Amino acid sequence: MRAAPLPRTRQDRRHRRFHRTGEPVVTIVEIPGSKSITARALFLAAAAEGTTVLRAPLVSDDTEGFAEGLGVLGYRVERGDGVWTVRGRPEGPGVAEADVYCRDGATTARFLPALVSAGAGTFRFDASAQMRRRPVAPLTRALRGLGVDVTHQGAEGHHPLTVAADGVKGGELTLDAGESSQYLTALLLLGPLTRDGLRITVTRLVSAPYVAITLAMMREFGVEVDRREADGAEVFTVPGTGYRAVDYAVEPDASTASYFFAAAALTGNEVTVPGLGHGALQGDLRFVEVLERMGARVEVGADRTTVAGTGALRGVTVNMRDVSDTMPTLAAIAPFASGPVRIEDVYNTRVKECDRLEACARNLRAMGVRVSTGEDWIQVEPGAPRPVEVETFGDHRIVMSFAVAGLRVPGMAFDDPGCVRKTFPGFHEAFAALTSRWT
Repeated sequence: MRAAPLPRTRQDRRHRRFHRTGEPVVTIVEIPGSKSITARALFLAAAAEGTTVLRAPLVSDDTEGFAEGLGVLGYRVERGDGVWTVRGRPEGPGVAEADVYCRDGATTARFLPALVSAGAGTFRFDASAQMRRRPVAPLTRALRGLGVDVTHQGAEGHHPLTVAADGVKGGELTLDAGESSQYLTALLLLGPLTRDGLRITVTRLVSAPYVAITLAMMREFGVEVDRREADGAEVFTVPGTGYRAVDYAVEPDASTASYFFAAAALTGNEVTVPGLGHGALQGDLRFVEVLERMGARVEVGADRTTVAGTGALRGVTVNMRDVSDTMPTLAAIAPFASGPVRIEDVYNTRVKECDRLEACARNLRAMGVRVSTGEDWIQVEPGAPRPVEVETFGDHRIVMSFAVAGLRVPGMAFDDPGCVRKTFPGFHEAFAALTSRWT
């Protein structure tokens, strides 16, 4: 499917407007709920004693797939307009056997096998071809180390897999979380459902702010995790005390906000996102610090963040290990900086929905931009990009990132624009509404 381009006359007019100087156009953008927080909240609510109310959860393919999976497992999830309620089952799934299809959702595919491990029964999990390619081996090895019977029906360490559950006693384990923090999050979430709790020693950790989200949310649901350093590793001690139900509001998605912040920085306009401020859980809000280093004006308030473009972007070298989901956003606007943009320590982006590092490089080269890459870095040189049909590789973040570049490159299109439904089904409409106000 090819995205229909705007009429040429309108694109040209927009292109000229975005190069004009003067006072920025100020826009307030409402961002949908965080995918990461919604997924964690669904797990916690399902495991808690009582009924949890989730306010403003993200409604997308990933989160609906997670909720659907809970329903198949016998948990009661009621989805209303802006409010979801979940009746918890601390004892585990309400069925003795089930087949769960995880769609493209990594959180669904990694969190739900951990959740069912604490119950009793036989639970089979499968996923899309895209998700089947993504590894789950560190998690399944850890579960086996805790005595959980996990078997892979296809390639070892990948979906499909089966969990023959009979509860988890708990104990100690060592985990390498250098590929994805989701493995650690799944085990942390499982900890309070074990009989004796867990002590997890982590030798490597990527995307650490996502673990901080997990710990903060577990605290809201009544569980305090002890986190400390020991002999060069991080050690997490999780009590087996169970969870309590709460009334929980989901904050806006900081990764999604990055596209709108980048759009403001790129075009010399101004964007304010309510609901993301000093107290935000999500580390991806730190992307605005990168934009500030590049020359944008940034103001982070108590409950909102504003980014204003200044008409120019500087080159920068930045380590994005902890905010790697925003790497494609920066890569897509990098050609418009006055100097090279080098993004380092982002190997884990190669094992996301696609190899994001290579996908960015390939599309930028097709646009005529000079790019060099290594195992865990990418460097983008200043250039004059030309419009292309972006190869999305079915990855929502590639579409949304290069949509930002399209503000300065009229005529851009996408081979699969609809894959944004994974996290933001209304992205194209919201982005068009934003840019129409600016034009």
